[in-house]
Parts: sequence; structure tokens; C-alpha cells
Amino acid sequence: MTDRLPSLTLVRRIKAPPAKVWAAITQPDLMLQWWGPDAGPTLSVEADVRPGGRFSVVFRLLNGDEHNPTGVYREVAPEKKLVFTWDVPGAPEPESLVTFRLEPFDGGTELTLTHERLPDEEARDSHEHGWNGLLDKLPVFLGVAP
Repeated sequence: MTDRLPSLTLVRRIKAPPAKVWAAITQPDLMLQWWGPDAGPTLSVEADVRPGGRFSVVFRLLNGDEHNPTGVYREVAPEKKLVFTWDVPGAPEPESLVTFRLEPFDGGTELTLTHERLPDEEARDSHEHGWNGLLDKLPVFLGVAP
């Protein structure tokens, strides 16, 4: 068995300043309007965005399944970096780690999402699909979709 667990990295260039992207990924009232991997509703968001603070998001997929990822913020550098644990209660997979990095570029923000310590390739692929869905919704929510 290898000690190298699967991870994934996704990069998006969003035509919005880092402050606007940061607000969308950290403010519960904004997250409630768009967070989730498909067009299903976000039902509740709690986010105490500080090292040691907890978060909980409940969303319903279009197929009716509800998910409630929870975690603890490990690193918070406003408008630059957000690191938190990722745990889905009731799921067989162990806690993993998610990092959002925001880098300004002329005309917007380059967002890099990394999800590490996934248990296997199947979990990696499932999370990649979900995170891609979520990141595809972000520019639409921000009103900067191409």
C-alpha cells in the first residue's frame, strides 16, 4: 500500500477581483445562494472563517440526495488562501483537506482548488466532478460568466 493518497487540482480564471471571490467562498449568506455541485439548492451554511472555526454546508442534489460536508478551517489568509478539513458524515471516506488559493491577474482572479488525502481514485473522480460543478457555478453567481 502506498502512502501517496490521490488528490486533485482545478484551476479557474474568474473575471472578478479576489475580494469578490473570497466573499463568495467565505460568507454564509453568499454561499447559501450558489454552493453545491449542481443546480440543486443549498439548504444551510455555517462558516466561522478563522483558524479552528468550523463550517457545515447542507445541499440537495438534483437527484434528491442531501450531503452535509463539515470541517475545520486550518488556514485563513483573506483574499489569498483558505484551507479546511473536509468530512462528509456517514461517508466511508476519511477526513481530507481542501485548499482554495486566490491569485490576482489583470482582469480577475486565478482560483486554484486542491483537494488532498482522498482515499482512492473513485473518491477522487467523484470529488473532481463535484468541485467542477461548483466552480462552474461561481462565475455565474458572480455575474461574470463568459
